[in-house]
Amino acid sequence: MGNTNLDWENLGFDYRQTAKRYVSNYEHGTWDEGVLTEDSNVVINECAGVLQYAQTCFEGLKAYRTEDGKVVIFRPDLNAERLANSATRLYMPVVSEEKFLDAVEKTVLANIDFVPPYGSGGTLYIRPYIFGSGAVIGVKPDTKFQFRVFTTPVGPYFKGGVKPLSICVSDFDRAAPHGTGHVKAGLNYAMSLHALQVAHENGFDENMYLDAATRTKVEETGGANFIFVTKDNKIVTPKSDTILPSITRRSLMYVAKEYLGLEVEEREVHVEELKDFVECALCGTAAVLSPVGKVTNKDEVICFANGTTEMGPICKKLYDTLTGIQMGKIEAPEGWIRVIADTTAKVSE
Repeated sequence: MGNTNLDWENLGFDYRQTAKRYVSNYEHGTWDEGVLTEDSNVVINECAGVLQYAQTCFEGLKAYRTEDGKVVIFRPDLNAERLANSATRLYMPVVSEEKFLDAVEKTVLANIDFVPPYGSGGTLYIRPYIFGSGAVIGVKPDTKFQFRVFTTPVGPYFKGGVKPLSICVSDFDRAAPHGTGHVKAGLNYAMSLHALQVAHENGFDENMYLDAATRTKVEETGGANFIFVTKDNKIVTPKSDTILPSITRRSLMYVAKEYLGLEVEEREVHVEELKDFVECALCGTAAVLSPVGKVTNKDEVICFANGTTEMGPICKKLYDTLTGIQMGKIEAPEGWIRVIADTTAKVSE
């Protein structure tokens, strides 16, 4: 399968099949060695745990082509750790960090021609995931599992500039106290789909979820964490046991403090505080930072003064610094960048 027909400058955020993917099966208490295959289809029992009881979790990370010809990935050890935490919570076997990194590297190398050229705005999105693949009809954990990694080339999340998002405080709850909000379970995203469609039908781009217990504190959206900027340029991010620990958010907080010299704070953020912030953004693997222009909370509309028409100045500095680190233009903290291939070979155009 070739890639000469891809328009690198105009990739959307969509699935495109690449050459190979990694597959490893778990049975009798152990993972097998794992193989690369050209077959993109998954064949499982009709009674598989993933189909009956949503026993599955996943990760998302990217491979980038840097200015000097390297293909790199960003902090994959944290993805390995988070996948292990998700698997443990969902009573699935853990994939070791060593096996995770080996699988990701092999999959990227097997699809190296699909890593978009430096400067195109594109990246190779990597999706590792685990699911119950055996047969289970009673409500109990599966006994057989599959760990897979596939890749797909994607363009920038925002095409033609970054337009601030308009979001609403959701009437739905995303995650319960002591639930699964802190792990990357497929079921969390299934639960958010109806709420997201309701938001879209009402003219909003996304939801702001509040804590389910008191509905007074900001949590996250269906797929991203929040970052706020105060009038005196302090970076604030919500602290909660029921939100996903975003690798992008943790990286941005480090960049804010160590690279930009800003004060950072992870704490509970009450919805009544929103009017006091001057910038707001969503952060995640897909878009890195997505500016939020306004939040609608029933009859109240809160506009963020420095971000209603474009990404605010502090968020722009954060975005430029982190993407600069990822793309090799700014020196990275030790251990953040993992080089998969060091080649100046050009991809087919």
